[in-house]
Amino acid sequence: MPTATTMVPDAPKTRPSTSLVAPPNKTPQFTIDAQNKSYKHQYANIYFVRLRLLRGFVEEQAKKKWNEVAGNPTFVPRVLDVEKGQLCFIIGTVYMDMPLKPNVLDDIARDHSIPAPPPRKKFNSPDDIITLEDESGRVCLVGDRIRSAGLVTGVIIGALGIETNSGDFEVVDYVFAGMAPQVSSEWDSSKRGEEMDIDESGDEFPSDEWIALVSGLEVGAPSPTDGELELLTEFLTGELGGLSEQNSASRISRLIIAGNSLAPVVSTSNSVTEEVDRKTRRYGQESAAFSPHPTINLGDHLLDIARSMPIHVLPGESDPSGTILPQQTLPRAMFGGASAYSSFRCETNPAYIHIASGSASNAAAKNGASSSKVDASERRRTLLVNSGQPLNDMFKYLDSPPHTRLSIASSTLHWRHMAPTAPDTLWCHPYFTTDPFIFAETPDLYIIGNQPAFGTKMVTDKQDEDEARCRIILVPGFRQTGTLVLVNLRTLDVKTVSFAAQSMGGALSSDV
Repeated sequence: MPTATTMVPDAPKTRPSTSLVAPPNKTPQFTIDAQNKSYKHQYANIYFVRLRLLRGFVEEQAKKKWNEVAGNPTFVPRVLDVEKGQLCFIIGTVYMDMPLKPNVLDDIARDHSIPAPPPRKKFNSPDDIITLEDESGRVCLVGDRIRSAGLVTGVIIGALGIETNSGDFEVVDYVFAGMAPQVSSEWDSSKRGEEMDIDESGDEFPSDEWIALVSGLEVGAPSPTDGELELLTEFLTGELGGLSEQNSASRISRLIIAGNSLAPVVSTSNSVTEEVDRKTRRYGQESAAFSPHPTINLGDHLLDIARSMPIHVLPGESDPSGTILPQQTLPRAMFGGASAYSSFRCETNPAYIHIASGSASNAAAKNGASSSKVDASERRRTLLVNSGQPLNDMFKYLDSPPHTRLSIASSTLHWRHMAPTAPDTLWCHPYFTTDPFIFAETPDLYIIGNQPAFGTKMVTDKQDEDEARCRIILVPGFRQTGTLVLVNLRTLDVKTVSFAAQSMGGALSSDV
């Protein structure tokens, strides 16, 4: 049976009522409408737009940091205008020249009679070259300082240094754009750091609202986890365990599924049998290999949960959605009865989700206000969710250790860009006039799904009189770990719930 969590005895048994609020005008939109769904533009436009949008922030940080450096370094607007022996700083886009990185030209020239080698887990090698480029050209960056910076292709940086006799730029220091501004929130939240009291939160209140995060359900996988999925459904609907577990579940206001809800389709048929079937098959009598059972199974579980709370579903790498980012919303019809609920939402990947507090939602409901027009700017949480593809791609660029998935995710906030390796090694839409992956604002929660293990970190950045604070959460794949993540919207504290189903005839269990 579930292990009881420390709970307040008089905790309410009715779910808190949160609502969605309209995003600010500056928040990027990841929906690609018919007007902008064009593939005729060159991908180089994304780099030009990214540099133009972030150059001013990098220059501001550079002047602030190096204002009093001995030698009075000057700013050189074009990287090819650097003079030898002059201390200066330049701004541009990092490009990692990596011999092990996939190259489409090599794939075309490869002898296709020979099987392709398996994909590499890492791209980095001692022969990697770090370069910085802008509209004028490209220069090589050298020095131990820049080597240890943990850079990936596509990051906008400012580099302080001197051009050497060989034409390289020796870097002595560097800066990034810094974390984006954060919308001020009057949520009664204690300023807590990375330390979390997972089981016995001393400042927890019965009225605290929680959201549930899960990813990688992979329904339909060869080794299914139907028992764990059933336990997850019963826990969220308050049907699992005793009074303490029901009180805990009653405080969860919504569920976010961060991708890979369905398992990738794996063909297990015999090639000889397929050849025979192909010869005997007649027109109009083809048998489809697709099975609707995983989709029906997933829809049934989501219907049970949708009766209790709002659900947000993001597409992932294994889901039936486009490969390039941003992935567009999954069709609502594929989820069966769950799609009939207005609180069931199919999101893009990535997606911004703006949540208003329960008190603001209730006040709006009493006044007859629409949830999209709730004036909850003083008590609101901004969530940025993606299904893990950007972090998984960046992880291939760097040695681990010393670099970890948490440290890379933290760096993206300081780079002010969530997917800098797009479009180099991460497929994305060929945007022409914008780069939606730039952080227009620092979210309160930065949620990344389908990771090997759970992880969390509070990232802070001092900005004049204010301080930007963002809780990074790495959500592990549910099929591999059986882990559900719970987040307190007031304090941003985090709990994990692990589900495990023993073999047939054994007892079912979950651990909080």
